[in-house]
Amino acid sequence: MDVLSHLASFALVAGLLTVVPGPDTAIVLRAALVRGNRHGFATALGIGSGTLVWGAAAAAGVSAVLTTSRVAYTSLRIVGACYLLWLAYGLLRAAWVNRYTDADVPSAAGAESARGLWSAWGRGVLTSLTNPKVGVFYMAMIPQFIPSGVPHLAFGILLALVHDIEGMVWFAVIILGANTLRTKLRMPRVRRTLDASTGTLIGAFGIGLAASDK
Repeated sequence: MDVLSHLASFALVAGLLTVVPGPDTAIVLRAALVRGNRHGFATALGIGSGTLVWGAAAAAGVSAVLTTSRVAYTSLRIVGACYLLWLAYGLLRAAWVNRYTDADVPSAAGAESARGLWSAWGRGVLTSLTNPKVGVFYMAMIPQFIPSGVPHLAFGILLALVHDIEGMVWFAVIILGANTLRTKLRMPRVRRTLDASTGTLIGAFGIGLAASDK
């Protein structure tokens, strides 16, 4: 296959992976619902940044450690599970301990502050980088789609960028769709339900990751 055929084939496989619900979808959706579009996109960009790192690592062969070293994979898996469970704890605690009011829904200025956007981006990066299954996927798939005669690192990053673009399109659909529901978040009961359901979902992903041995 030529270069374009390799890119198209990878785009098809990565696109199918993109729409499968995971912790990345959950945190982007909540960021968009609670904090607004810009926080949603900042979170999505953070996830994309982590994906690029995984892509470069897979192309360079660094992430091969995850498939050859059980200790390395297990360590990263535990770190990732603890991070997801920490996020879940914060959301569940907010849902069941805090009292929600209209003031809990941030204003446009507060929601879009530079500090808040960087925090959202960082949350996305950590969610991606602490998920060893992303690294294993990239290590398994990227080498198969790198044609002979091209720089492995550059083409691996290009494949990861293709995946990022697909992810941003998918996240844009989620974020813009969620925007129509933001006004309902001024109802404390709705906000509490959102945090409880998102926390439960992310906690389930964390427990699943902790229990997984491959």
